[in-house]
Amino acid sequence: MNTDDRRLRRIVIVGGGSAGWMSAAALANATQGQCAITLVESDAIGTVGVGEATIPPIRLFNRVLGLDEREFLRRTKGTFKLGIQFVDWAHQGHSYFHPFGPHGRNFDTVSLHHHWLRSRESGETSTPLHEHSMAWAAASRNRFAPPVQDPRNVRSTYDYAYHFDAGLYAAFLREYSEAKGVERREGTVTDVLLNPENGFVESVQMASGDRIEGDLFIDCSGFRALLIGEAMKVGYRDWSDWLPCDRAVTVASAPGELTPYTRSTAHAAGWQWRIPLQHRTGNGYVYCSRHISSDEAAATLLKHLDGERLGEPRELAFTTGRREKFWEKNVVAVGLSSGFMEPLESTSLHLVQAAISRLLGFFPDRDFDSAVIDEYNRITINEFERIRDFLILHYKLTERDDAPLWRECRDMSVPTPLENKLYHFGAYGRLIADGADLFGPDSWLAVHVGQNHWPKRVDPLLAFRTVDGGTWLEKLRAAVTAAADQMPEHQAFIHKYCSGG
Repeated sequence: MNTDDRRLRRIVIVGGGSAGWMSAAALANATQGQCAITLVESDAIGTVGVGEATIPPIRLFNRVLGLDEREFLRRTKGTFKLGIQFVDWAHQGHSYFHPFGPHGRNFDTVSLHHHWLRSRESGETSTPLHEHSMAWAAASRNRFAPPVQDPRNVRSTYDYAYHFDAGLYAAFLREYSEAKGVERREGTVTDVLLNPENGFVESVQMASGDRIEGDLFIDCSGFRALLIGEAMKVGYRDWSDWLPCDRAVTVASAPGELTPYTRSTAHAAGWQWRIPLQHRTGNGYVYCSRHISSDEAAATLLKHLDGERLGEPRELAFTTGRREKFWEKNVVAVGLSSGFMEPLESTSLHLVQAAISRLLGFFPDRDFDSAVIDEYNRITINEFERIRDFLILHYKLTERDDAPLWRECRDMSVPTPLENKLYHFGAYGRLIADGADLFGPDSWLAVHVGQNHWPKRVDPLLAFRTVDGGTWLEKLRAAVTAAADQMPEHQAFIHKYCSGG
């Protein structure tokens, strides 16, 4: 039997921005011009555009598309990112670093951090764990160069991502997509027309009177969730009890120091990000509206800028959570229509990327097999929930007692999977891995230790080991320091490698 006649003929993407044009680019690249792809967007409808920081998987997305890194960074005014510095999260006056990559390299059967914990407990060392990380050694010195490929070299022990202008990225991908045959239709959608027999979307009605028909519809309409929410009536699961911040105020400031990391600084009612780009610095205050007014939040943000502000602050309201389903019938939600995770660990664009990659892995034909859809939803739910738990960890582990928000977060109950992870680390310093975790053990370790969650005991196997962990740790710290000192300044590397254009 010839199954080619069941292939999708037309894909319609409703909404532009990063989510829409990332979807268009990936689908056009994968279908190689054999499927008509139409993207509908309106210049009159703005995009949220807060996702300017990323995590390392974005490099794979760009590589699959065949994008040249230098051109990408020139076009998006991008910089490099080695991790996130968290300031005042454990308590005021304290900071730690979540590196992209491990805290050094294991030198024994027992993990490095157990040797470090024992050395710390015995008083042999007071050096923070992140001082053994190659990513922090470079980031703290404002240095950057790509990792080397030789696994024997300590400069192979880190990863990197980017900061970039999300609007410029969308424009870059629009150009890429249109070159591969994607049709852009300007205008607003006024109605979604469903098949009365099976409830599938047949077409979208434009304000111009045109109807755009499709087999598969990608909902990139943002918080409005025009297709998945309004048309398909898929519900939303609210996670505000665990992640109470529900507002953000954002503003750009004049370009400052090009630190190769994002900074997250906790304030009384939330936290502030700093994201350095070539042409500006992105700033935002994510806060809980129960504890501060919008005017007070804007004043707090403006008070803590490190450069002259560019423009007026913009307000964004959101509810952290997810859709009950991400794929319903012939509609797949991508981006903000699928849910919202506050940008604490820079996951917004990754969730777009993951949705697209997963859709390609479960690519349908016109039969839209329900088992395929169910599996897509199951995997996506697991991914969202494990990211949720990692974000909650930051709030739960606070020691701050200076403001109601932090006291509430410190005392709150948490989801059972997170409770289990907290127990095992708190008892033995063990990092319980879950196959659905986007963030691996090194990321969890960074937050546990960074926010002073100290285990009662180290791994019992350590009592049987004869390795001199303290000496190895000191050698490691010396090696990463020496390697970082040889790397070029971040700003100089960008200027030479990818600025201008």
